[in-house]
Order: sequence, then structure tokens, then C-alpha cells
Amino acid sequence: MTLNIPLTGDALPPQAHRLIEAVRELVEAGQGSVAVEPPATARVTEPAPAAHHDGTIEVRLLTSSRQVLVDGELLPLTRLEFDLLLFLADHPRRVFSRTQLLTAVWGYEHTGERTVDVHVRRLRVKMGAQLPLITTVYGVGYRLADEARIVVLPHD
Repeated sequence: MTLNIPLTGDALPPQAHRLIEAVRELVEAGQGSVAVEPPATARVTEPAPAAHHDGTIEVRLLTSSRQVLVDGELLPLTRLEFDLLLFLADHPRRVFSRTQLLTAVWGYEHTGERTVDVHVRRLRVKMGAQLPLITTVYGVGYRLADEARIVVLPHD
């Protein structure tokens, strides 16, 4: 059985968030699978940003198409990974507790706080060791790393 859920618009209703999390839990329990297909327009026509003089790589968040470019390459992220990265990029140098992130990114607090840890870990793995974007503030929560070079482009 295949279920396609087209997600359009800037904001999803809370019911959609709950549906996505329920599907994710079923998949993690081994009761199904999820295949994410890249958007049809995965090619980017603008030139790729070069590494900056200090060796850091620029990450571009294209909010209209919900795409992430790392060194000009498309990096596939889940909706929650993208939303988490965007939220932290919109609030640099500010530390957020897991509960604050659940409320701001997930839209509810009815799941375990460790959900945030799992998503941060997955995002770190996808970004790779050369891109330390999220800093753990032990005993408090998470924040965007000081050395992170993220450019948020609302119109791409």
C-alpha cells in the first residue's frame, strides 16, 4: 500500500504533525516503511557557494522550497529536521530547552523530550562532522553553534 501526503504551504496544522509522528512511530516499530522522493526540481541553477576564507562551509536554507544546500549540494532533510534547523537559525546564540523546542518546532509537548535528542543526532549525522551546526548546552538544551554559517533565503 502506498500513501502519498502532499505537504504544501508554509504551516502544517497540528493534525498533520500528529499523523506524521504516528507514521514515523509505526515505521520505527518495524510495521511499515517510508520512502521520501526528492522534489522534481532538485537541480539548483545558482552557483554553489565556495568555502569561506576561514574554511567554513555555508549552509543555505531555501524556505520556499524547503531545501537545504550544503556547499551547493542538495541535502535531503525530513520536515522536522528542516524545521529544527530553521528555528535555531532564526534564533542564533539563544539556548532552548527540549521542552521549548518541542513546543516551537513540533507544536506540542505530548511526546518525550528525547525525541528532540534523536532529531538533533540525525541532523548532526546528515550534516557531517565538518559542519558543527548545533551545540549542546549540557543540563539546558541546544543552540545554534557560533561557527555555523547559515543563510536563510525566504525566496529561492
